[in-house]
Amino acid sequence: MTTTTATKRAATGALIGLALGDALGFPTEFNDVPSILDKCGPWREMELPKRAFVSDDTQMTLAVGRALRTAQGRGMLVPKRLERPLREEFVDWYQSPENNRAPGNTCMTACNLLKADGRVWQDASQIGSKGCGANMRVAPVGLAPGLNDEQRAGAAQLQAALTHGHPTALAASDLTARAVHLLAQGADPAELVDRLRSYAYDDRTRYDHTWLGDLWTRAQDPTPEHFIARGWDECLEILDRLEEAVRTASPETDPCLATGAGWIAEEAFATGLLCFLQFPDKPVTALRRAACSSGDSDSIACLTGAFAGAWLGAEAWPTPWTDRIEYRDELLALGALWDAEP
Repeated sequence: MTTTTATKRAATGALIGLALGDALGFPTEFNDVPSILDKCGPWREMELPKRAFVSDDTQMTLAVGRALRTAQGRGMLVPKRLERPLREEFVDWYQSPENNRAPGNTCMTACNLLKADGRVWQDASQIGSKGCGANMRVAPVGLAPGLNDEQRAGAAQLQAALTHGHPTALAASDLTARAVHLLAQGADPAELVDRLRSYAYDDRTRYDHTWLGDLWTRAQDPTPEHFIARGWDECLEILDRLEEAVRTASPETDPCLATGAGWIAEEAFATGLLCFLQFPDKPVTALRRAACSSGDSDSIACLTGAFAGAWLGAEAWPTPWTDRIEYRDELLALGALWDAEP
């Protein structure tokens, strides 16, 4: 891949891709593969619904994207500058009449708590939850221009931690944003798992007090390093499963059998990435494989779309699909803003 990030419009590609995956997988969530095949026909021929509605996955992705845009518009990205718009966007989403897409319990509980003036966000965070709601929305952190590695990792973990406080939710969100960023920058998909594993090892015991504050004290860990290492260790385990699946899993079988059903953050990351890596140059096929899965199909396909779109850019997606995706104008506007920056 010789095109630059701006030339291929990676941000636009990733944002549209995640919404398309979300809309394709939304009607198949909670169904097993035989039921999906009965309803949709052969998986390689699955069509985007005529009314391409998305789930809370895309809604919350846009909330994170708007918060990042607001924070960066006010200066250098630091925790306090991002926390306030994130909190406001999450509460607005929680209270919106459009929040009617079967949102997750963790997000709803935490966002309700975030409404209270004077409550520190760490007290709203659900410390025992590592649901995929933590990272199905994190792609904007991997796409926003002008961030260094510390800011990107901190922002990815902070946006997760406002609702999902489990260390694996933090690590998986960090890893997901890192994968999106690397692909947007043109990283070779064949080398991606190894690069992500090295990243996980390097950060295994790094608890960022600047971004997370005293969140770790809400758990039962003796030290912050012990707390965060639990999350990275589970991510390293899933990376091993992912590496094996890329080598051995048949693309014709349910991807959830190899890397998990995706209800939890590290499995959503791995299964979404598996579908992309099985079809790195066939983005629509990758989305269809992700949507025809027995687990959290919309979140898995949402992440697959983010990875594929970051790698291939805006031209990856069929125009008739892009034209009818819900929130199209906002997705395109945010993508164009970020693609226009160096």
